[in-house]
Amino acid sequence: MLLALSLIGLALAALFAVMCLVNLSVLRPPEAGEGPLPAVSILIPARDEAANIGAALDAALAQAGTQVEVVVLDDGSTDGTDRIVEDYAARDARARLLRGADLPQGWIGKQHACWQLGRAARHPVLLFVDADVRLAPDAAARMAGQMQEDGLDLVSGFPRQITGTWAERIVIPQIFVTLLGYLPLPMARASTDPSFGAGCGQLLAIRAEAWHGLGGHAAFRDRMHDGLELPRRVRARGGRSDLCDATPIAACRMYDTPGQIWHGFMKNATEGMATPRALPVWTVLLFGGHVLPLLTLVAALATGAAWSLAASGLACALLLAARIAMARRLDQPWLSVAAHPLGVLVVLAIQWSALFGARRGRQATWRGRSYGMN
Repeated sequence: MLLALSLIGLALAALFAVMCLVNLSVLRPPEAGEGPLPAVSILIPARDEAANIGAALDAALAQAGTQVEVVVLDDGSTDGTDRIVEDYAARDARARLLRGADLPQGWIGKQHACWQLGRAARHPVLLFVDADVRLAPDAAARMAGQMQEDGLDLVSGFPRQITGTWAERIVIPQIFVTLLGYLPLPMARASTDPSFGAGCGQLLAIRAEAWHGLGGHAAFRDRMHDGLELPRRVRARGGRSDLCDATPIAACRMYDTPGQIWHGFMKNATEGMATPRALPVWTVLLFGGHVLPLLTLVAALATGAAWSLAASGLACALLLAARIAMARRLDQPWLSVAAHPLGVLVVLAIQWSALFGARRGRQATWRGRSYGMN
């Protein structure tokens, strides 16, 4: 039995390691390319972002290499976010403040904000950016250039994730484990199949024509996960989307506390892993490929089972090699490598909690609003 479990762990660890290394080899930062670039509307939804919005605007207005406008929608803030944006708009004509309309029944707050922003944008490329994202000065030019160079309707990427606490350092990098370990990027680029669509709502550029053609964010008004919905809907209409390595062009501190991490991952879990069909498969892949090898290695050392020790040792070596490569490439903390199995277990706990919560009618809460989990 121990040998069988060791071999299963080895097979699943090898799947992850090979996929991860292949994807890291083809994932590349966006490049501006040659020739004039289309103008970009940088669109920032903001709800109680007084602590963030000034730095976000500084970075957005510092863009070089292409013409930009920066539009911030204040979504019912009570902390003075709107006044900060007004001050910037008074000093720089490229900045605008929109005051958001009341949230209609059946809408997710962010999707309603982004829908209003997209309709107000004036330029042919829409770059949706969260308020906690800090753009490098060439970010807009490089994303617009990548779209133009590769004939893309949409390009997205995960910014470099700033992690201050031990909980962030252990859990946040797991986003990349699931993305780079199990989405075959070469196949995704060769196909327009919507199931290969993936992106990050923190940093997502789309052609305005494509956005309007699919109905904008209104097309998924009741869904949380814009990073999945937009690429999949672009592909469903025959368009092309791609992922880039956004580490050099943007940075973000997603969550600050363990509670924020838990609730942040929970809010859109049921639109990703946490479905009755998908989660058992993900549990086999993640627990079997990332936790089981360590358990069988310990058991093999305790019992002196040579073949199990060899299989489990190889599995752990493959995992370690892949995680080191990922950490170096994406500027992840070394604690995320050392505590990798723990991070996997936390993610699985969140996903199972979300699934059971959805079946009991539990509400997801974010930014002071509650949404049904379905």
